[in-house]
Amino acid sequence: MLTGKTFLITGVLMESSIAFHVARLAQEQGASVILTSFGRTMRITEKIAGRLPERPPVIELDVTDEAHLDTLADRLGEHCDQLDGVLHSIGFAPEGAFTFLEASWEDVSTAVHVSAYSLKALAVAALPRMREGSSVVGLTFDASFAWPVYDWMGVAKAAFESTSRYLARDLGPKGVRCNLVAAGPIKTTAARSIPGFEQFEEKWQERAPLGWDVTDPVPTARACVALLSDWFPATTGEIVHVDGGFHAVGT
Repeated sequence: MLTGKTFLITGVLMESSIAFHVARLAQEQGASVILTSFGRTMRITEKIAGRLPERPPVIELDVTDEAHLDTLADRLGEHCDQLDGVLHSIGFAPEGAFTFLEASWEDVSTAVHVSAYSLKALAVAALPRMREGSSVVGLTFDASFAWPVYDWMGVAKAAFESTSRYLARDLGPKGVRCNLVAAGPIKTTAARSIPGFEQFEEKWQERAPLGWDVTDPVPTARACVALLSDWFPATTGEIVHVDGGFHAVGT
């Protein structure tokens, strides 16, 4: 399905990470992958990379660091001539951003920068290496609602989803697609950092028509791999829900 393709994959931190399973499935389908990490997590990502079918290179990328972004295309050139796609699996909000009325702009701006603006920043930084027909895929948590406890991270995800649509508009003429996968709650490192996130886990299984396993990131990873492939050549600006059908039913 992906033979001969090369993908840049962010967000591989633990074996439970959705991004880890995207990388694994991509390799199993014939692709080469390049991972990113930064700072103290570089060592962790490099260790987890060894658990993939083939150990990929890991390059440093902090999506809030202009120097990292400005040099990304050149540094990718050490490992590949061209990219066929990018997975954005990045999100962060300071603890203060999870108290909506009391949150400071400093906390909110950090959440929006890392979790929304970074989609544009990453896509533009990788664009010089992306061939026509490439795909940008991001991971979101459906921002159509005001969720319990999600607060300013929910606002950041709304901005993230809007950013994807604008990228679809501006990258389309360059032959690059941009789509998102809206996943149900998964027990990842990012989820554990959100106070009270277990509220989602308890309700999702009850309400999702197909049921939902919060420990299984593979269905979400498969959707990402499908969108990275050539099987959706005319789809862009889309949000594909992989949530057991939760989004489709009322209370």
